[in-house]
Amino acid sequence: MSNVIRNEPKLKEIFADCFQIGAAVNPRTIQSQEELLAYHFNSVTAENEMKFVSLQPEEGKFTFTDADAIVDFAKRHGMQVRGHTLVWHNQTTDWLFQNKNGGLIDKETLFARIKEHIHTVVGRYKEHIYAWDVVNEVIADEGQQLLRESKWTQVAGIDFIAKAFELAHEADPNALLFYNDYNESNPLKREKIYKLVQLLQDQGAPIHGVGLQAHWNLYDPSLDDIRAAIEKYASLGLQLQLTELDVSMFAFDDKRTDLKEAPAGLIELQALRYEQMFKLLKEYKDVISSVTFWGAADDYTWLDDFPVRGRKNWPFLFDGHHRPKPAFHRVAEAAKS
Repeated sequence: MSNVIRNEPKLKEIFADCFQIGAAVNPRTIQSQEELLAYHFNSVTAENEMKFVSLQPEEGKFTFTDADAIVDFAKRHGMQVRGHTLVWHNQTTDWLFQNKNGGLIDKETLFARIKEHIHTVVGRYKEHIYAWDVVNEVIADEGQQLLRESKWTQVAGIDFIAKAFELAHEADPNALLFYNDYNESNPLKREKIYKLVQLLQDQGAPIHGVGLQAHWNLYDPSLDDIRAAIEKYASLGLQLQLTELDVSMFAFDDKRTDLKEAPAGLIELQALRYEQMFKLLKEYKDVISSVTFWGAADDYTWLDDFPVRGRKNWPFLFDGHHRPKPAFHRVAEAAKS
């Protein structure tokens, strides 16, 4: 895609003393963004290619082609790989929860099936994937309830969470195992995530870290809420990673669709926002081991379809032609300060 002559400082080098710098990739972007990814990043995460439905769409039929391509890309460029994700309420095929009559299976059957899945997947990438998002997004967004309702909770209550960590640890005792969630800096959800992870620790589950997805925007969450979340999770004695960072140009409930290119005023706001965020993250480099963007450049982002379908967004440090934006330069300055 790009023939940008790269002479800017490399993100992975300017933050070498702080944390790894990663990007989510897919089979398309490892080709279209290869030059940018190889230059700036030392870690990758599969966007969708390691989710349950991608790897085992039918019982016992594993499809590793796309996941293998991403791991091979990382090996070729000397990058680390984060695995994402083993247990999630989304992008999981229905057969996992169904008996032969189409009703819900029992807990023992579910645990046998996820053992097969986790041992096969984690075992396959044992030498190459250093960390896994084992369990993703199980916390309820609103109210007092701890867990969101899902087929997982219907079959197994809360027990599937610790079980998934045990199985992943069996499959690869050296892998770092994370609980991963969004709205992680929202005070209500922060307290629930903290409570869940503390429960897992009390049960002796092999959990090593908390993944803060960090799907943020120009206005939210506040830096104070981000700081409070980092400190709260770090108090559990675990490492933290930002796993899915992007900075949307739009507040979440902003449904406007009139912008065809990013206005200068918003580009400037984004640059300031990234600068403030990375200054804050640097303060906590002793507990934050990795910062992964959910993409690399503005030519490809899931935010082009979420939460408003078909609306262009510009959430990254690099533009649609892979050139550094003002936000990149401010982040580079923040790294030096």
